[in-house]
Formats: sequence, structure tokens, C-alpha cells
Amino acid sequence: MLPASGNLPSLANIPSLQSANTGGTVAAATKKTLLMVKDLYVSFPTKGAEKATVVNGLSYEISEGETLGVVGESGCGKTMTSLSLMGLVPGRGEVTGEINFNGRNLLEQTEKQWREVRGRDLAMIFQEPMSAMNPVMTVGQQIAEVLQVHEGLSKRSGVDRAVELLTAVGIPSPLRRARDYPHQLSGGMRQRAMIAMALACRPKLLVADEPTTALDVTIQAQILDLILELQEDTGMAVQFITHNLAVVSELAHRILVMYAGRGVEYATSEQIFDNPLHPYTRGLIETLPDPDKKVERLHVIQGSLRVQSRQGCRFAPRCTLATDECRVIEPPMLEVEPNHYVACLKVAP
Repeated sequence: MLPASGNLPSLANIPSLQSANTGGTVAAATKKTLLMVKDLYVSFPTKGAEKATVVNGLSYEISEGETLGVVGESGCGKTMTSLSLMGLVPGRGEVTGEINFNGRNLLEQTEKQWREVRGRDLAMIFQEPMSAMNPVMTVGQQIAEVLQVHEGLSKRSGVDRAVELLTAVGIPSPLRRARDYPHQLSGGMRQRAMIAMALACRPKLLVADEPTTALDVTIQAQILDLILELQEDTGMAVQFITHNLAVVSELAHRILVMYAGRGVEYATSEQIFDNPLHPYTRGLIETLPDPDKKVERLHVIQGSLRVQSRQGCRFAPRCTLATDECRVIEPPMLEVEPNHYVACLKVAP
């Protein structure tokens, strides 16, 4: 991994982040649950009588200072899960279940309460910062606005703090860049500016939705190292969403594998890579290139992610182990070994 940007000032020296500097080791030792998601459903109305359910009974948790990697193909419900945490499910989407954050069910909040917690305790790095940032406000103004709303800073103080944050995330000439508009920054700079905005109010949980997908590999490595550095300095928890297992292997303590809106495997990072149990997880890992092995063609999972039936295992149409039983019975998520959960009829608990 490449260094984030050389000798950056420690985030612990920035006033807005000093009180959050608990350190990752302390958080890891206490293991207090920060976020608990239980039976989460996200659905949208359709032209017919039935609703389209894009997240189907998802459950997981994140401890303080921990990174949870959420992986799966495009369309499996990763982004909609993250938008649910932020209260940002679009349109007429309906969210049910429980999202307990720091002992409080977020789904029972009023819109005013959502606005208070969003950006302060919960923050998100969106997949495409160009569309997530306001094109008619400067980068500095957008970061300052977060600080004005949640910390009551004046406009001038907010901009000054924004420059400090841009410096901390490794943006060169931060004073000048604070005066720029988003389109005047490169993709890597925009992503760093989005991270600065997300961390402005020292959130307890950072949701990162594929923050490196559109960047070249060098910038990807820098952004990943930056997130690790920020987590160590502030002690925040991270939910890192990606379709790339190689990326999440660098960051995650635990991994949730999703398929067609459901969790199919949930375990520590070591368990997932050393002993993957679900056929879909195995397929994802097999698609990773191995420089020590020469092959004519890389492994692919045959078929595509299409929910053709509401019965049985949704991965069954693509699974080489599937039987008639798999196409009828929906597999429950069971603990097959300590802290290792799998939803597959072919894996005995």
C-alpha cells in the first residue's frame, strides 16, 4: 500500500477531531456494539400489486472502532443498505426492521432528528462525489456548512476549519482548493474532499460506499490508506461497501457477503478468506487473480444476478451445488462455527 500523502499533520491536532481521538486499540478492546441492524427490509412500489424488495431481512452489527466490509455484485442491495442507515432511501421507498445506533432505533426518528444525527454522528462517503457535492458551492463552503449546522461555527471559522481538514486529507494547496468548485478538482481530490466533509464533525460511524471504484489503482491505494489513518486517529467505526474482495481484505475486521438483497455469509475477515463456506463467497474469491498461478482464463461465476423466483435460495440458479431442495427452501442464516454465519442448505451447522 502506498502512503496516503507523505507527512500529513495528525488529525488529532485538528480541533474538530481532538475529542474523538480515542484510538483504535481502545475501541477494539471494549468491543461495544455501536450499530445493530436487525431484519432490515427496503422495498419500493411497482405497477403491480407486489412491492419490489431490494433488501430482504438483513441483519448485522458493527462494534466501536471496527470496520465491516460489505461485498457483493452490483445490484445486490449494498448501496440501498447504506442509504437506509442515513435515512436517505429515495422516492417512495419503505424501510422496516431495526437500525439501532448507539442504543437508539433510527427508524423511529422524526425528520428533524435525522438531520441532527446525519453528518454529525453518522457520515457517508458517496460512490461518486461529483454528483454528491453541490456544483454551485465551493468545496470550502460545503465543508463549512456541515460545521455551521452541527457545531454552530461562524461562516469564517467554518471555512478556516475546512482548510485544516483539506490539509489533513492530503489535498495540496488547500486554501486555493477550498475556493474551487467540485468540477475544478480531479477525481482523487474530490474523493478526499468528500472524506474531509464526512469527518468534519468526528462521526462515530463512517459509511463508505465504494469510495475507490472510479479511481486509478494508485489513488485507490492512497484513499484506502487514508481511511485507515483516519480511523486510527479518531477511533470511528467504518462500514465499507464494495464489490471488490481484494480491497476489503485490506480494511475489514469482519465481512458481510450479500446476494440479491440478503446476507449469505457473515464472519471475520480471516474466516472468509481462509475458510469460505457459501458457494457464492467461494466464487467471488476464485475470481481474484493469483500472480503465482498462470491460467488461460480467470474464473467467472456463471449467469447473472436476477431474482427469478421468490422461493428457495436466490443463488440456486447459478450454484453448481444446488438441488431441488435449494430451489424450494429458503436457507436461514445459521452459525456454523464461532462467529461464522452462513445461509446455505449444503453447509451443516
